[in-house]
Amino acid sequence: MSEPKKLFIKTYGCQMNVYDSERMAEAMGGSGYVETDSADDADMILLNTCHIREKAAEKVYSELGRFRALKDEKPDLKIGVAGCVAQAEGEEIMRRQPLVDLVVGPQSYHRLPEMEAKARQGEKALDIDFPEEDKFEKLKNRPKARRAPAAFLTVQEGCDKFCAFCVVPYTRGAEVSRPVERVLGEARDLVERGVREITLLGQNVNAYHGHGPDGAWSLARLIWALNDIDGLERIRFTTSHPNDMDDDLIAAHGECKKLMPYLHLPVQSGSDRILKRMNRSHTAESYLKLIERIRAARPDILISGDFIVGFPEETEEDFQATMDLIRAVEYGQAFSFKYSTRPGTPAAERAQVDDAEASDRLQRLQALITEQQRAVQDSMVGREVSVLFEKPGRLPGQMVGKSDYLHAVHVAGAAEAGVKVGDIARVRIVESGANSLAGTLV
Repeated sequence: MSEPKKLFIKTYGCQMNVYDSERMAEAMGGSGYVETDSADDADMILLNTCHIREKAAEKVYSELGRFRALKDEKPDLKIGVAGCVAQAEGEEIMRRQPLVDLVVGPQSYHRLPEMEAKARQGEKALDIDFPEEDKFEKLKNRPKARRAPAAFLTVQEGCDKFCAFCVVPYTRGAEVSRPVERVLGEARDLVERGVREITLLGQNVNAYHGHGPDGAWSLARLIWALNDIDGLERIRFTTSHPNDMDDDLIAAHGECKKLMPYLHLPVQSGSDRILKRMNRSHTAESYLKLIERIRAARPDILISGDFIVGFPEETEEDFQATMDLIRAVEYGQAFSFKYSTRPGTPAAERAQVDDAEASDRLQRLQALITEQQRAVQDSMVGREVSVLFEKPGRLPGQMVGKSDYLHAVHVAGAAEAGVKVGDIARVRIVESGANSLAGTLV
């Protein structure tokens, strides 16, 4: 019996890319590949790329350059570029880096095995189409291996919002939602394989409108259907747009026991002038009122957000409006970035903020976010939370998991008490660290 071929995948960017990488590995498993953690012993290397940050394509070319010596040593090694940079750059990748054998866009992963077969015949393979068939349906027949207790599940792709700074509509396409039965079927399959928590993914996940037995379903209705799956204990979703946070979804946060008290709801700026320039279609006031309604439904919910500082034409006054909004919301977690140009987006053509000033603003904003995050973590000390244990800790007998609020929690002596990966237990928080909590079993 021949040795299996080895596949190395390097994943950049968002959770959806993590999910896509898993699907690609499963697709290639049918062609005799097993995953490896080392590019050095791989028979095929795939870079699953992200185009969100500035110079993303240049970083991919630099990474590819590092594989040149490896390709010289192993002429049969196949190298592929997948994801959003592949979609944006297309054939240019092969022109600039002739060592690349295949380029595949985010909507064509189900075609990867036939592309690899083509590459094995010495041909270059390129597929950056937006095919009509459901790539996930094509990839559904995968091995039934046991899974980690928490998993991602893509339910929606693409975006119709066209924010001025974002490339997603160009690299992932228009909003498309997966049919209800296919989502529920994959969720049941995950639960059968040991998954207890599912995070629903989408570039604009709360715009979900998948076809159900009686017409289009909302995300809230999908969550209630997932709530009925025995063995599935936790539901999360990301990333959301404020304009699509409807009444039913807000109500679900207060009524659906399996929907965790954590919501990532990006606002990007607290200045109405900048929000309009970003084409965000909401105001600071409408966002704050939305937060009030969500907290009225679930008072203990932890709110997370995204912020861009130094957006073209942002003034210090605009920046202070963002700081005011952050103080008003009191985020438990947030991601913040200095604006960087994305070629092809409207904002890239506008007058840019001085880099040093943007860096200073980012530092001040992150200091405030860190202060709020630490305050929320400190407030957890003395409380009991539910923890889904995901792996052993670094210390003997220690187990690590995630709380309902998505905090990492370390529990000493949990293994000796019989706790296993995949268990959910009540934990009393006894200490707040820089980025995690420590607790004891109740």
